[in-house]
Amino acid sequence: MTWTTDNQKNLMLFAGRAHPELAQAVADELGIKLTPQTARNFANGELFVRFEESVRGSDAFVLQSCPAPLNEWVMEALIMIDALKRGSAKRISVILPFYPYARQDKKHRGREPISARLIADLMKTAGADRIITVDLHTDQIQGFFDGPVDHMHALGQLSEYVREKYGTDNIAIVSPDSGRVRVAEKWADALGGAPVAFIHKTRDPMVANQVVAHRVVGEVEGRTCVLIDDMIDTGGTIAGAVSKLKDAGAGDVVIATTHAVFSDPAAERLANCGATEVIATDTLPIPPEKHFEQLTVLSIAPLLAQTIREVFENGSVTSLFDGIA
Repeated sequence: MTWTTDNQKNLMLFAGRAHPELAQAVADELGIKLTPQTARNFANGELFVRFEESVRGSDAFVLQSCPAPLNEWVMEALIMIDALKRGSAKRISVILPFYPYARQDKKHRGREPISARLIADLMKTAGADRIITVDLHTDQIQGFFDGPVDHMHALGQLSEYVREKYGTDNIAIVSPDSGRVRVAEKWADALGGAPVAFIHKTRDPMVANQVVAHRVVGEVEGRTCVLIDDMIDTGGTIAGAVSKLKDAGAGDVVIATTHAVFSDPAAERLANCGATEVIATDTLPIPPEKHFEQLTVLSIAPLLAQTIREVFENGSVTSLFDGIA
């Protein structure tokens, strides 16, 4: 008897229910179809997932964004990974455009969890071989997962939009706090060496989502200020920063963020804070009721599709950074 084998790799893309529009956009960029599946909730809240095609030997990519209710979508991702593992997928890569619990990356006081590490451990235990994510809240989270982590950056896409619309002659890059100055410097390099400023502020570790902005450090008078942050949750920090920039004599203020969490009352605050434009990506779904006139949403699908292609073909993911690190 003669045995033959087919060693051709098989890329399969699986979509969690949190952000189906993004998953479809990634599939379209890749020129493939999403793998059909059955997913539902039982009356008591338990989740069920079953894939309708064989996954044996596949190079599986699970895309799950994590908007509210975040815990439900994390659990669905874990169940999907487990189903793929038990279905004999050859390699499982989990795409988390917005990494859940990223702000809980260290202990501020005693008896606190490091929940970002727990998420990584859960993914590994479920059967994930690799994590792909975008603009982590802190770089150290890459070290929490026991395996490759492809940390992608939306800076190139966001900065190119700013360059084309606002130019680079009279731009200042502003960090909402001193901890983001390094990211602001990367923005400055991407926009031809623009000056950098930051908002000096204090945060009470006992009170979530509340900061006090004090003053602007840096030259912003008369400039178009690009106020950058990795995520906007309730919008209080960014709205306060816009106010301080206006008080310091800034011209237009443009807000740029990767993750539009937009917990209430973020949309209202951003619409009324005086910003000329708010630029975000679609790593998280933004429901129609949270859209407002100044909001521009850029698709992250091309970056995710390129990353999937490089991973699948054993290429260089680093080449997609375009000098951003």
